[in-house]
Amino acid sequence: MMIRLLIVDDQPLFRQGLASLLALEPDLDVVGQASDGQAAIALSSQLQPDVILMDVRMPICDGVMATQEIHQRFPWIRILVLTTFDEDEYIWKSLQAGALGYLLKSTPAPQLATAIRTLYQGHCQLGPTIAPKVIAQLNAPMTFKSSEQYNFTEREREILVQLAMGKSNREIAQTLHLTEGTVKNYVSQVLNRLGMRDRTQAALWAKQHLNNS
Repeated sequence: MMIRLLIVDDQPLFRQGLASLLALEPDLDVVGQASDGQAAIALSSQLQPDVILMDVRMPICDGVMATQEIHQRFPWIRILVLTTFDEDEYIWKSLQAGALGYLLKSTPAPQLATAIRTLYQGHCQLGPTIAPKVIAQLNAPMTFKSSEQYNFTEREREILVQLAMGKSNREIAQTLHLTEGTVKNYVSQVLNRLGMRDRTQAALWAKQHLNNS
């Protein structure tokens, strides 16, 4: 299956170079390019890509605003922020806006291709220098209900703790001696109960509310 990509970046040379590199991957198809957030929103509607590679600082409409607008209108499109900036504010705002991943432009092309595939499957992708910054933000007040109000089962709490540790479904399955399919079902149940769309948000919630478990 081909993964349809939209690349959004205000630097033409970087954008075109990245498109050429990713085009070498047999399962990736760059269907469009945009130089600002406004164009990205329009092309998202027109092209309906599977994954968007989104820069942060751009003219007319920045990546955070574009991410929020696209996520609200087309929640099934996966957005991966790809930028040179690793400031906490950009990371946090991008994830809150609906981005499912955040990587730096220094990420090697093969790793980026792997991240795109992982993101396409619905899993979050945070660069090695990004993840610690996300965890550091967890001291900020969050408006989610406490864990007791959700009436989680013991197994669901175990799944949440594993998510907070950043483990994949396969790693959780090995740790809890379950099948991967069972873990996937539990993760879906937990996300539905929390009213969240992805593992990143659930992991953030679990880090704050289940850290004494």
